[in-house]
Amino acid sequence: MKRKYEGIYVLKLQGQDEGIDEMVGKISKELESNGAKLDKIERLGRKEFAFPNHAKQKHGYYVQYHFEAAPVALSQVETHLKLNDQVMLQHYRRL
Repeated sequence: MKRKYEGIYVLKLQGQDEGIDEMVGKISKELESNGAKLDKIERLGRKEFAFPNHAKQKHGYYVQYHFEAAPVALSQVETHLKLNDQVMLQHYRRL
């Protein structure tokens, strides 16, 4: 049974905005390859953190996805994206 989710991803910028389009595409492909149906992608842009993280990053690029997927697919996506060093944070919320 598929459910609706909202996923927030914080991407590392490292002073370059060129790689953002590529990372958004990779996340989209990862979701779709695991059976998710994308409804909407919102680029929320660069945001400053209240405190630097453990890697001394002061900001990140936020992207919000609205999609429909099975819970098993969501855990697979989360596991694969944890291995990507460009994704600093990912958070999912069921709608």
